[in-house]
Amino acid sequence: MTVKTEKISARIGSDSEMAEITKQVQKVVNESNLTDGSVTLFVPGATGSVTTVEYEPGLKEDIPHALERLAPADIPYKHHQTWNDGNGRSHVRATIMGPGMVVPFVNKELQLGRWQNIVAINHDTKERNREIIVQLIGE
Repeated sequence: MTVKTEKISARIGSDSEMAEITKQVQKVVNESNLTDGSVTLFVPGATGSVTTVEYEPGLKEDIPHALERLAPADIPYKHHQTWNDGNGRSHVRATIMGPGMVVPFVNKELQLGRWQNIVAINHDTKERNREIIVQLIGE
């Protein structure tokens, strides 16, 4: 079993905007000496996440709107009282979505569904350059 770790990045707008990173992840798999295994994706930081979604214009709007309903911007958060940074909702949204995921690969191909894309999401209140750790484990 071999382990390989890389980092990719994406510049992402604020308030739960998404960036499609499937091709970047597939490139890491292609350039590895591994044929079969799993790729673990992880976003360091408390206001980012990574997941899969059909990356199309409607869902690019629907996902942030759904997260706004779950953790709205216009309610008080105790986090604001502690840090006065106005991004309590960002932390709640990132916790709901989670910072990481695993995708298997077979014959160097990510095993994603037909409409499934890997996306990084920035829940913070300002645009950020998100780093994503890509760790491959396999043979």
